[in-house]
Amino acid sequence: MFYEGETSNTSQVCSQLVNHKRTHTDEKPYMCELCSKRFLRASYLVTHQRIHTGEKPYTCKVCSKAFSNPSNLGRHEKIHKNEKPYACKVCLKRFTQATSLVTHQKIHTGEKPFLCKFCPKGFSNASDLKKHGRIHTGEKPYSCELCSKEFSYTSQLRRHEKIHTGKKPNICKVCSKGFTQLSQLVTHQRIHIGEKSYSCKLCPKRFSHASDLQKHRKIHTGEKPYTCQVCSKGFTLASNLVTHQRIHTGEKHFLCEICPKRFSHLSDLQKHRKIHTGEKPYTCQVCSKGFTLASNLVTHQRIHTGEKPFLCEICPKRFSHPSDLQRHGRIHTGERPYTCKVCSKDFANASHLRRHEKIHTGEKPHICKVCSKGFTQAASLARHQKIHLGEAS
Repeated sequence: MFYEGETSNTSQVCSQLVNHKRTHTDEKPYMCELCSKRFLRASYLVTHQRIHTGEKPYTCKVCSKAFSNPSNLGRHEKIHKNEKPYACKVCLKRFTQATSLVTHQKIHTGEKPFLCKFCPKGFSNASDLKKHGRIHTGEKPYSCELCSKEFSYTSQLRRHEKIHTGKKPNICKVCSKGFTQLSQLVTHQRIHIGEKSYSCKLCPKRFSHASDLQKHRKIHTGEKPYTCQVCSKGFTLASNLVTHQRIHTGEKHFLCEICPKRFSHLSDLQKHRKIHTGEKPYTCQVCSKGFTLASNLVTHQRIHTGEKPFLCEICPKRFSHPSDLQRHGRIHTGERPYTCKVCSKDFANASHLRRHEKIHTGEKPHICKVCSKGFTQAASLARHQKIHLGEAS
């Protein structure tokens, strides 16, 4: 015999028991139709789907920040209350949540119980493991609403969105340069003070930032884990591979606001802009020549020092700049990565391709001042002018 309300309570208990049993069987009957991710409970699926829809129905009454689920809102509200009831017994640091304290304590114990299935890396909490897993799976659940570019992490999306807004709230007090992120400003400021805290153990080189040191180390190890699927060229950094692939696709996303020139990489556009502004903040102390980029100044200074640190592995030739070595290397490898879109002829260097393209366009920008004859190349004009010099003699 059931009393009033007992049937519904019994049904609720049964439902909870069913859900609990699934934790042991790993059964996840609820699947997202957009990304195929599966969930233990229907409520988890509903919350997850808000990642795709962008729905955030729970709003903070203090700062109006919106959240996709009430638990995140509850945790956020503790920031305004400054409520931190959970204290670490080792370092006395306080936390708003018990889970944050548990995660923090693993710093002291060194415990990393969450292991990656794909590599030996371990993590102190499940969320870090989940984020790390996207490196292996390539999952990018966060997309930009303006350009549809996808990202693995919300922090990457937020950084990217500032490109569209042009917002650079972090300003350098020395040179007034603006940055989208505070960390970029901190790194930039080391240029002015000359601070280079990170030193290579294999050579005397020092760096302003840890990430630059990590990239540099790969020069010594020769590690090139990122390979182009078109030409099999290897790269030490994933970003270098992405940039390289634009050679094959011809993709040029970055457009100059002043002239019609387009670029495949943001850094190239930033360098190009200085042509219009005439800005040359880097000056040679020997000959006072000014440069738009610090790297150009470093390369120029080798004219005075005679330094040629880049050595060809095949022949004894040395170069003052890595790009010169790279171009020279194509003599040995026969590589011709630059292709004419009109006649499909291949070239080892971009400059050779540009000269060749003038044959198809009929462009002859180099004009003889004596007879007004036009030439596609300056060298051809120089040879031609010897005719007139011969006539004069």
